[in-house]
Amino acid sequence: MHYEVKRDFVGYGRHTPDPRWPNGARIAVNFVLNVEEGSEPSVQDGEGFTENNLTEAAARAQIPRGRDLAAESMFEYGSRAGFWRILRAFDERKLPLTFFACALALERNQPIAEAIRDSGMDICSHGWRWVKHYEMDEAEERSQIARAVASFRKTTGLTPEGWYCRYGPSVNTRRLVAEHGGFLYDSDYYGDELPHWVTVQGNPHLVVPYTMTTNDARHFGAATTSDDWFQFCRDHFDVLHAEGAAGRPVMMSIGLHSRITGQPARAAGLHRLLDHMAAKEGVWITRRIDIARHWVQTHPYPGKGLNE
Repeated sequence: MHYEVKRDFVGYGRHTPDPRWPNGARIAVNFVLNVEEGSEPSVQDGEGFTENNLTEAAARAQIPRGRDLAAESMFEYGSRAGFWRILRAFDERKLPLTFFACALALERNQPIAEAIRDSGMDICSHGWRWVKHYEMDEAEERSQIARAVASFRKTTGLTPEGWYCRYGPSVNTRRLVAEHGGFLYDSDYYGDELPHWVTVQGNPHLVVPYTMTTNDARHFGAATTSDDWFQFCRDHFDVLHAEGAAGRPVMMSIGLHSRITGQPARAAGLHRLLDHMAAKEGVWITRRIDIARHWVQTHPYPGKGLNE
């Protein structure tokens, strides 16, 4: 059966469904910590250059080919120090989050793999490596999806139930994820604020959307201080919280990176945001898998004939 990703400009339209979040919550909030360090393109892994995306070196491009030892160490900061600072912020508040983890990153950092395994939090597969799936051919992408899942089982004993590519998927990704099996959802979509169903190869498949808007990557754009980022995310949250109180609850995703928000000055903005949300009523801060499972239970697949 031929599968083609089709564009949908309508979605739920004017009248969005009531998600019926637990306890009548006005908003569901999912924090995502991207664990990528050690899986990025590098000379050692055959790319011939050092990745510097989402680091302090990104705008400089000092060393376009060969090893950039400065940029390498910025990634290492994320796994050596930043990850633990962010994890403490959630542990101290007894709040959950989701790990968008690259499998090779966990293979190369046993303490982080063990912390994820023991945390009770969920893994969404961020691929075998932090590389661009839209540049892969179908056979390579199929192999990397399978390799990632097998790796997570080995390092953590966990099987990821979600999938999310670096930035964007290929035209084959969703089909290959569904073909592999075992995934409840993917998050390779930025076009909505509620989960939705699609049909892939005749079978139901859940999409739990993500966002680049409330992402700490803004620190390398308009948000130069922790207050800039906090205020932007706070305003986003407050608008959605008010809309939820008016009868239109949705979800909010916040993306974090160990090498970005793990820096002390930026972590301060995360602390403010967590405390601001905790002070509000009707807020469900939860794991991504819990949103997906809730949607399956309260809004089951409506049947074939959907847009894909």
